[in-house]
Amino acid sequence: MDYTNHFKRKLKTQQQIGLWIGLADAYGTEIAANAGYDWLLIDGEHAPSDLRTTLSQLQSIAAYPSQAVVRPPIGSVQLIKQLLDIGAQTLLIPMVETVEQAELMVRAVRYPPAGVRGVGAALARATRWNSIPDYYATAHENICLLIQIESVDGLANLDEILKVDGIDGIFIGAVDLSATMGYEGNPNHPEVQKAVIDAIQRIRAADKAAGILSTQHEATQKYIELGTEFVAVGVDTSVLMQSLRNLLHQYKPEIAAIKSAEGY
Repeated sequence: MDYTNHFKRKLKTQQQIGLWIGLADAYGTEIAANAGYDWLLIDGEHAPSDLRTTLSQLQSIAAYPSQAVVRPPIGSVQLIKQLLDIGAQTLLIPMVETVEQAELMVRAVRYPPAGVRGVGAALARATRWNSIPDYYATAHENICLLIQIESVDGLANLDEILKVDGIDGIFIGAVDLSATMGYEGNPNHPEVQKAVIDAIQRIRAADKAAGILSTQHEATQKYIELGTEFVAVGVDTSVLMQSLRNLLHQYKPEIAAIKSAEGY
């Protein structure tokens, strides 16, 4: 089996299009992997993915070219250790605002003496139960660390965070950012978009990879044209809901219209 992190290898050489996964189910995740997206984000922050469901989703993606990215609910050293041990190679850490947080996340994904990751992966899927030669010495080569900037404070510290060695990419959380800027629920507000575009340009100028999630075609196309290296273009739950509504509308337009008007 190939243990190479192809997502990491392509970060600065090829634009990668992804999909957010919120169903927290291995079968649904495999359907998304079969669709052919470059990367799939297993969301443990706002979706009900826990350690076990994340493991099953990683296993379902492994048979396909799609690459898995895992977002834990928080940047916890202990949880990061567990996620790496079950075989996650690319992590997206939410709510990073300071250099100190960023530096801790780098240490969390590295073994001593460079970091603080617990040494015990002989028990784990990450080493294929001690079947990967020199895993402890080489693991960092295939671990990709992405951090999420999604607040005014995070943006204020972005230039210093970009100097932290060991961060492979910065993801801009436009929805949370819009809330901290006073435009809650409106990531497409001109002021928010101005801040997002500026951040993407600063990230790329610092030779880091920039990423974002966008479900609005015009905005998505703009980010792609800016050269944003990894772009999620949809969310599985939203795609499913919209498709179900569209199908229902063909046969019961009055019910579908009511549901849509009520926000269901």
